[in-house]
Amino acid sequence: MTRKKWRFKKIAKTIWVAGGIIFTFWIFYSYQSHGVDKSLLQNNGLVSVEKTADFYVFTPQRKFKDVFIFFPGAMVEPQAYIPLCRKIAENNIKVYLIKMPWRLASKGYKKPKELKLFKDTSKTYILAGHSQGAKMGAQFVYENRNLIDKLILIGTTHPRDISLADIKIPVLKIYGSKDGVADENSVLSNKSKLPEMTKFVRIGGANHAQFGYYGFQLGDNKADISREQQQAETLTSILEFIGK
Repeated sequence: MTRKKWRFKKIAKTIWVAGGIIFTFWIFYSYQSHGVDKSLLQNNGLVSVEKTADFYVFTPQRKFKDVFIFFPGAMVEPQAYIPLCRKIAENNIKVYLIKMPWRLASKGYKKPKELKLFKDTSKTYILAGHSQGAKMGAQFVYENRNLIDKLILIGTTHPRDISLADIKIPVLKIYGSKDGVADENSVLSNKSKLPEMTKFVRIGGANHAQFGYYGFQLGDNKADISREQQQAETLTSILEFIGK
């Protein structure tokens, strides 16, 4: 190898490594939570808030029956889902927002069972997730069919590799018409993997990232509605499904 070729390869390798580092930092920053009011983590007359190494938990001050467990999307900081989880809890529902190892639901989707969050058999358990969190929520139900009473899948084309068509619990699937990560055609093409009675809710103008409070996500489209409107429509669909 000539000295010129060797120098070119070295420069190219340096650029490749530097580009990878920059891209990783950009992803880390973009998937950080943005615009989440710190007051949402404070106690009030409706909800008390606790933060542990494994989850945020929002507990209603009044007696409650429903327990809602939420899985974040891949690489997304869990705090990005605090606004939605807090609003759900304010409707007299206990909410666990799970913190995943390395921010990957694929590494931590068994945590609710390991943490014994289902020990009170008098409660109704609703499992929900966004993007990869929804994928692994479906996987959890597939592996633990007697633990979950209702399943909510948000912004995902899953289940794809497994079938939940025979499960007996109610299922809600929420998707956005402008979602570039879980596009509408792909969402509907896997309809046969869910029970016939699954409720599908299409939010017009909604994209992928605005189901949380974080930055731009690769492959996503620009939304035609505000984040606040998308969050409000998502919340309404969830509460109607739960029966609130």
